[in-house]
Amino acid sequence: MEVKSTYKYARISPKKARDVARAIQGMPVSEALDVLAYTPRKAAQIVSKTLKSAVANAENNFELDAEELTVKEATVGDGPTFKRFKPRARGSAGAIRKRTSHVFIVLTDEVEIPEPRERSSKPKKRTLKPKKAAAPKAEKKVEAPKEAAEVVAEESPAAETE
Repeated sequence: MEVKSTYKYARISPKKARDVARAIQGMPVSEALDVLAYTPRKAAQIVSKTLKSAVANAENNFELDAEELTVKEATVGDGPTFKRFKPRARGSAGAIRKRTSHVFIVLTDEVEIPEPRERSSKPKKRTLKPKKAAAPKAEKKVEAPKEAAEVVAEESPAAETE
């Protein structure tokens, strides 16, 4: 059975809260609460509060045991953005967006066995080869085209005398 809990209009940027929410996905509830207790971020307190609410919902509404629950899904969505303006140089104004977020947590008591993922063919890591010392370049001889050399040989006076 799945149990859901939502924290709406949290005054934190969704980008900052998503890092904390991703950290607890797939963990048992007790372990997730321990991780959140020792995470030094504002989002950890908000996610922890939502997780505790989900556990309370499971115990009171569905009579589930908190020790058997795992975090199936922990997502953070965008909430409304408060738009404010700050005065800037030469009479202009700079926009300030104060973002909010909605935190969603889904707990489950079902034991899920993850399917083995198929290995994708990843490119192998390339190792750098040491560079060889550059040898001094030999000067190349410039030769005239063969057709022009034959024409010059036919027109020369030494060829006529023989």
